Amino acid sequence: MKKLGIILTLIFMALVGVYFLLLPPKDEFAYTDLYDDILSRGKIRVGVNTDSKPFGFINKKGEIVGYDVDLAKYIAQYIVKSPDRLEIIPVTHSNRLIKASTGEVDIVIATLTITPQRQEVVSFSIPYDAAGQAVLVLSNSSISSMSDLAGQTVGVIFGTTAEKNMKNLVPTANLRGFRSYQNAYKALKTGKINAITSDDTILSRFAIDDSSVKLLPKRYSHEPYGIAFRKGDSTLKLKENLDFAIKDMQQKNVIPRLRKYWGVGI
Repeated sequence: MKKLGIILTLIFMALVGVYFLLLPPKDEFAYTDLYDDILSRGKIRVGVNTDSKPFGFINKKGEIVGYDVDLAKYIAQYIVKSPDRLEIIPVTHSNRLIKASTGEVDIVIATLTITPQRQEVVSFSIPYDAAGQAVLVLSNSSISSMSDLAGQTVGVIFGTTAEKNMKNLVPTANLRGFRSYQNAYKALKTGKINAITSDDTILSRFAIDDSSVKLLPKRYSHEPYGIAFRKGDSTLKLKENLDFAIKDMQQKNVIPRLRKYWGVGI
């Protein structure tokens, strides 16, 4: 009987060991709903690009302002009931997806085009706006269409859809990457590049403010903008509330008013 007891004890310990080996990693049990977390915190953290006038930029007072900032204030009003319960965190075109996917920010509102590739990394709200890929050149340039960019040096912004699109649209163009629109704009003005291609909603501001550059009339894509956040079941409730807020803003004409105020797409 004593031997039988020892054997049964060993079998039991072995079964317990197998059970714990089959359990998922400990952190997989941790389930923090992001929407509930935002509510308990009483503040929503929003990543905004500061180099995408008029969507997000730094004004003369050193404040981060723009269309996306105002949109973030409306989102804060819907979720935490106050536009002031908002923390704006600067992001770049290169790191905005990383910050959204890792949870460093709750959401990213930064002219992010919804694409299948990006949906593998983050989740998106329904589109809140849209753009089209355009080309900015000097006013006296002989370039009149995308096909004229063959063999030309074209500025693109790292991390944008335009960078990838150009490789398909004009594979013989010489692409030069920039980390900011301002640097690309300076390179165009000084003749270091022949054109810039990106979203018309952003490039149009340069043409409005500076008559020495112009935006070519044709658009080469349809780019729906969405609000990005980390993937997973923990953000399903957040997505429902973001989608509701966007639909409500569209119905109440808030989105068109923001576009008009900030000169988006003019």
